[in-house]
Amino acid sequence: MATDHKTVADEIADRDPRSFQARWRMRVHRIADQPLWTHPLLRLATALGAALLFALVVSVPLDLTGQLIFSAGSFGAALLLSRTPGRLTTLAMIVLSISASSRYMYWRVTDTVGFTNWLDACFGFGLLLAELYAFLVLLIGYFQTAWPLQRRPVSMPQDVDSWPSVDVFIPTYNEPLEVVKQTVFSAMQMDWPEDRLHVYVLDDGRRDEFRDFCQELGVGYLTRDDNAHAKAGNINAALAVTDSDYVAIFDCDHIPTRSFLQVCMGWFIRDPKLAMLQTPHHFFSPDPFEKNLDTFHVMPNEGELFYGIVQDGNDLWNAAFFCGSCAVIKRAPLLEVGGVAVETVTEDAHTALKLSRRGYNTAYLELPQAAGLATESLSAHVGQRIRWARGMAQICRVDNPLLGPGLKLGQRLCYFNAMLHFFYGLPRLVFLTAPLAYLLFSAHVFQATAAMITAYALPHLAHASITNSRIQGRFRYSFWNEVYESVLAWYIMRPVLVAFINPKLGKFNVTAKGGVIEQSYFDWSIARPYLILLLLNLLGFAVGIGRMVYVGPSSEVFTTLVINMVWTAYNIILTSASLAVASETRQVRSTPRVTAALPAALRFADGKTLVCETDDFSQSGVGLRVPPELRLEPGSHVEVSLFRSDEEGTFPAQVTFSGDGRLGLHFGELSLHQQADLARLTFARADAWIDFWGNRQHDKPLTSLKSVAVIGLRGLGQVATNSLNILRGRREAVSR
Repeated sequence: MATDHKTVADEIADRDPRSFQARWRMRVHRIADQPLWTHPLLRLATALGAALLFALVVSVPLDLTGQLIFSAGSFGAALLLSRTPGRLTTLAMIVLSISASSRYMYWRVTDTVGFTNWLDACFGFGLLLAELYAFLVLLIGYFQTAWPLQRRPVSMPQDVDSWPSVDVFIPTYNEPLEVVKQTVFSAMQMDWPEDRLHVYVLDDGRRDEFRDFCQELGVGYLTRDDNAHAKAGNINAALAVTDSDYVAIFDCDHIPTRSFLQVCMGWFIRDPKLAMLQTPHHFFSPDPFEKNLDTFHVMPNEGELFYGIVQDGNDLWNAAFFCGSCAVIKRAPLLEVGGVAVETVTEDAHTALKLSRRGYNTAYLELPQAAGLATESLSAHVGQRIRWARGMAQICRVDNPLLGPGLKLGQRLCYFNAMLHFFYGLPRLVFLTAPLAYLLFSAHVFQATAAMITAYALPHLAHASITNSRIQGRFRYSFWNEVYESVLAWYIMRPVLVAFINPKLGKFNVTAKGGVIEQSYFDWSIARPYLILLLLNLLGFAVGIGRMVYVGPSSEVFTTLVINMVWTAYNIILTSASLAVASETRQVRSTPRVTAALPAALRFADGKTLVCETDDFSQSGVGLRVPPELRLEPGSHVEVSLFRSDEEGTFPAQVTFSGDGRLGLHFGELSLHQQADLARLTFARADAWIDFWGNRQHDKPLTSLKSVAVIGLRGLGQVATNSLNILRGRREAVSR
């Protein structure tokens, strides 16, 4: 008997056969369901027709009125689409954005570069090259992020005896033992058969206290005779003396949850060709941007876009990157490619590239299963990003993904865009200074009228802004990318260009973690490039005002001045916000606290017990929510119990603060067993980081622009205040 097969149109008709919308959708889907659409010739003809239509949209010349009408209609459609949910709607917005941007770039190349003197040509072609770079990054970025895979965990087999063995590597070099302890405690308590879980501390610092600590806990302790190839060499040395089927790697400050392996390993069982699975790098301490700008848990940090959207998009194309930590790698494929790559200082991404070239699959789970410490200071943050940028430039030279065997087109583009991204230093500096060419030197970088520049450029920028806001809105707010790039541009530009020319230059630098900042201070050394850029833009803006007064509002020059001054004002906001990041705030806690509401109980010296709830916790203390009437003297000794399901841990503590319904406790001297219990009940909880991931309010571009402007005003105020303090100090020194 034949099977009754229903098309999409039939299902729509069954649900609501009378409404106009249903009838219209039914007709559309009946056309789409026709078998002729699967014919190769028709598909080719459709593709050619779409390409010709796109070429027509991009290249047809329009006068000012026509361009304004086209832009208004296109942007109006994008605004309507932005209010409509669904991935297909997102794709439609991407098409509109690409059309507007391609039309702008076509016009730029064909109509605006007829320079008549060397000054105009020098500034003009420099800006055009920067725009072409940004356009290429925009296109490949859409390709990467248009359709994130959103892979979910796969359950492990019921037969626990069939589960593979896993070595857990925790490489360390110069980090303090207190930072590494929590990672070791949590790694030991992962839910995995005890006889198939082997934890190793890989100590390239060869420290006795680490060896003693590992011996007391009963975990592996591995060292080597030298520090060749830094972290990559450390891991490769450990691979040579261990033998489990899989290797889980954690930076020594990245604390895994107990569920890490059960969440990750199911995909290896399902897919025999899977060689590497990466999870997000989540941080429970603020990075310098979040700390110095007071945006921690208020807006996404610099790295969340990569782990929230980009990696998930890479996963669709089988191009997920290994990021050095919070990942599982299958031993056999890793050994097949020679271990962790040592040719570049970004050994992690290069290793994933090698695995992909051999035909192995990689995967990404957008589910935080570990958390670590962010860099404490802006200078350390810049140093870390310099290493990443240098390494990506090295890979681009020695193992360019666009060349060589073994990769599909999607993989090549994803890897290439990751490397291309770190070349933004020079283009960003061009954008931060481009309007000064006209304001200070009267150089015409566009050979076009101000009205035509606005009619073409504004749709390009507006479409890109609202489209990226829709795609990235949970993990990156509008305009903040420009702040991040402005802070780093000067510092990564030279290392990237040098590494691209000579990839053998440069060395691996370890990012310090677990430090403190005793006093607030303004980092004049790191802020010097932003200060120079700010002063240049302020000068350009002042000159522009003078020229506007001189030429009068009826002149074409006046309109051109207005456009360049609006651009300069935006650059002043960005450079001012960059200066605000350089104002380091005080950080006295070496063990940051994590906000969490966990069941707890207090036991007092007289035997009484109070059931309460945690407000936050760290490895050294805990904050409790208690009745407002409870008052305890600072220094009082209590016992605090923490609970998870039917598990309990009790810890001695001392009161550090009491009042307003909150109690601060500092743990007493804890045994290793108690420290392990504390980690199990706090950092190692399976749900420890889920609530912190991607749950903020969705981006609103105008609100984001306002927040960047407010930060910029703060930066100007901080520079003025610190400058006055320096002058006052010098005056007092002279008077003495």
